[in-house]
Amino acid sequence: MKFSGYSCSMNLSGTHHDDGNSSWSPVPFGDKGVHLTRQQARTWALVLDSRAIPCCIESAGVDWLLLVPDHHLGSACREVQLYEEANRNWPPALPATRQLVENSLPTVSILLLLAIIHNLTLIGISLPGRGFLDLHEIGTAHAVDIRNGLLWQCVTALTLHGDLTHLLSNLTIGGVFIILLCRELGSGLAWSLLLASGTAGNLCNAWIQSPAHRSVGASTAVFGAVGILAAVSMVRDHHNLQRRWFVPVAAGLALLALLGTEGKNTDLGAHLFGFCAGLLFGGSAELLVGKHGRPGGLLNFLLSVVCGVVVVGAWWAAIFYR
Repeated sequence: MKFSGYSCSMNLSGTHHDDGNSSWSPVPFGDKGVHLTRQQARTWALVLDSRAIPCCIESAGVDWLLLVPDHHLGSACREVQLYEEANRNWPPALPATRQLVENSLPTVSILLLLAIIHNLTLIGISLPGRGFLDLHEIGTAHAVDIRNGLLWQCVTALTLHGDLTHLLSNLTIGGVFIILLCRELGSGLAWSLLLASGTAGNLCNAWIQSPAHRSVGASTAVFGAVGILAAVSMVRDHHNLQRRWFVPVAAGLALLALLGTEGKNTDLGAHLFGFCAGLLFGGSAELLVGKHGRPGGLLNFLLSVVCGVVVVGAWWAAIFYR
């Protein structure tokens, strides 16, 4: 298809081209011929214009033609081909969405259990032969004790809070992240990762702080949840990991800076190590979930039971083996 004697006086950018009576030909679109959509024609015109190849767009009924002088047709086809090859499969497809698990009520119930434990620590307990026990004291993460082998304090400290304000902040702010994480991964897996992140965060923190350092609070696990969610988002779209890996991590660090560094009693080390542990455990878990799928109901139940056994066992050790 040629347009003999056709003179295209204006290209897309408004630059005049005077080709006299030279004939113009449409640039073909692969094996589909020369008819383009308007968007395709405008995009190709921009490509050719950037390479100083004269062109213009003409309507052909419901379709469009991109015309170039005959002596530029070969160059135009090569440029268009290079452009299409470089932009094949772009933009990339969004990662497949994963249906959220409806488990908000059980998650909220476990969060409320933290409030009950807080009240118990205020009351304390008395045991035969042991007398009155200050649960807050024996459950606090003492750096020197953890270094000397009392590792259960890394777990018990996650269930304690300094005061009511500390408790409410973890239940409200932390509850948002924890509920989202449980709906994303399932309750059993989510709580396992939270417990692992909080425990690892307290353990690492005990080794870098002074021996006299003391720490309590579920906030270590809360920032573990932030790290887990960041890692899940980072790993899930693995096709674009190199382009976007820093985005969820940067968002998590911003939350850490915003929520985890204020207050005179804030334990930045515990928050930071909890976040880093969350990144590690969350990334590993998402790789497994992406390969094998989320845990089923039975496995989620077993993981939840294991979490409960670990917490109860840690408190048993704190009470009877100190």
